[in-house]
Amino acid sequence: MFLSVISEISTTSWILSFLAAFVIGLSKAGIKGIAIINVTFMAIAFEAKQSTGIVLPLLVVADIFAVIYYNRHTQWKYVAKFLPWMILGIILGSWIGMDLPEQTFKIGMAIIIFLVLAIIVWWDQKKVNNVPTHWAFASGVGTLAGFTTMVGNLAGPISNIYFLAMRLPKNQFIGTAAWLFLIINVFKLPFHFFLWNTISAETLLLDLKLIPGIILGFVLGIKLVKMINEEFFRKMILVLTALGAIIILFK
Repeated sequence: MFLSVISEISTTSWILSFLAAFVIGLSKAGIKGIAIINVTFMAIAFEAKQSTGIVLPLLVVADIFAVIYYNRHTQWKYVAKFLPWMILGIILGSWIGMDLPEQTFKIGMAIIIFLVLAIIVWWDQKKVNNVPTHWAFASGVGTLAGFTTMVGNLAGPISNIYFLAMRLPKNQFIGTAAWLFLIINVFKLPFHFFLWNTISAETLLLDLKLIPGIILGFVLGIKLVKMINEEFFRKMILVLTALGAIIILFK
């Protein structure tokens, strides 16, 4: 295992790991679109694939915080529409994700994000208030989100697109995403334990030491979300999601 002794981790890796945990806390508190930053920090600190096993338990912890705080705002009908397709995407990702060329994956994902974001911006400019109701929208976006979350914990930009298209208010957006990702991230754990072998006692010990970073980020994130109005929140998610796609493409 790449983390044989915790004490052997460099100071730089500890700093990057703590910053990643802090960003996870911010993201789960409602500052959506920045989760790609924690994925990048962890990939720099450790091997790209192995870092996914470090990040996942941290995401579960942060999801629990988010569910406790935003539970009353959850819109279960959107969870029910999106969840089955994400599960399908995870299964596909666990099967073919390891053999997919990384550059092909990154280019394809970035193109899809930009195309759908362009459609959402067009909807906003044209004052189109209708939301996509055809099953193909939820199934396509959901399967892609599941695939990307299995391959690299990168479902954030894709799921943001779905909730933006549904025009959920700020707190409903955060609360619904909180439950969705808690369920999905718990579902992913056995794949990392038994199939990819990216989670071990050593990685869990590292995660335990990083929980204070999540708490700091979550507390600050809650304060920031309260200061953000609905219109700015939507624009912020659009911009941060686009930036996330750029980072995915060039990292």
